[in-house]
Amino acid sequence: MKVRFQADADFNEIILKAVLRREPSIDFQTARSAALPGLSDKDVLERASRSGRLLVTHDRKTMPKHFAEFIETNSSAGVLIVPQKMSIALVAEELMIVWVATEAEEWSNRIFSLPI
Repeated sequence: MKVRFQADADFNEIILKAVLRREPSIDFQTARSAALPGLSDKDVLERASRSGRLLVTHDRKTMPKHFAEFIETNSSAGVLIVPQKMSIALVAEELMIVWVATEAEEWSNRIFSLPI
């Protein structure tokens, strides 16, 4: 199954738009459409997991710890951490590669940082 993405509330939506401009068929849900703003990391992980979406976030400080705690008792579709200072074009390209070259199952219960 193809990777489906979930943007965290802190994720730069310009990146999301750049990805969708390149490939409109990518399933990339905004934080607003998933009602994520204001939720705790645990709740964000729960919603992304429940919908089978790879969570894409800039949160390098707290998300890895919360992810490790979350997968002790739950299953996750995975987390992809994007550095804030990485160029929009490069992030969009990396996300396209993830979508084209991997399957959703490969991300299960895993956390990675870009660049891959």
